[in-house]
Amino acid sequence: MTRFPSSRKPRVLVADDHRIVAEGLRGLLEPEFELLEVVEDGRALLEAHDRLHPDIVVADVTMPLLNGIQAVRRLRESGSSAKFIFLTMHPEVSYATEALDAGAAGYVLKHSAPEELVTAIREALAGRTYVTPRIAGGVLEALRRGGEVKPRLTSRQAEVLQLVAEGRSAKEIATLLDLSPRTVESHKYAIMEQVGVKTTAELVQYAVKQGLVGR
Repeated sequence: MTRFPSSRKPRVLVADDHRIVAEGLRGLLEPEFELLEVVEDGRALLEAHDRLHPDIVVADVTMPLLNGIQAVRRLRESGSSAKFIFLTMHPEVSYATEALDAGAAGYVLKHSAPEELVTAIREALAGRTYVTPRIAGGVLEALRRGGEVKPRLTSRQAEVLQLVAEGRSAKEIATLLDLSPRTVESHKYAIMEQVGVKTTAELVQYAVKQGLVGR
């Protein structure tokens, strides 16, 4: 269990590219938590996390530039002690199991009762994991079976895939990731081979199915 001085509320960072949704969380969270900031993409989440050191991160799965699952995976790998909770439209069990594998302590659907997010945060701070009841049974069964088997991309490949699916050119991606365009193309074709597609259009369709970009 994470304990805080009685004078300090747990500090929450929200990452969601739907500003209305994110700002709507303010009234829900502020009676019990301190809302530090709202950011709108995965790269902004990385920067804000390192600057603000939140106790809790509430993130969407699908966000521009870097999706929530990859952002959380990177933060956990860097040693973050924050608790991560996903608040998302995706009810698919595969997304939830991947989120938990990345290090999430909670997975809540946006159309669930708002109070469910507060419950998930409390559970995370108590050292427990919360999954929205609608899909909890399916998630447990999937975890027992070892989760869904699908190609496991490296963090860099996942970044390149998302940016390709967002319609960015190799030159734009190279600038964002500090790579050469040739290296970007090399990553792209390695991904295509790994996931079993032959065209960029098929690669984009794959990224949409994986929740890396919106439909």
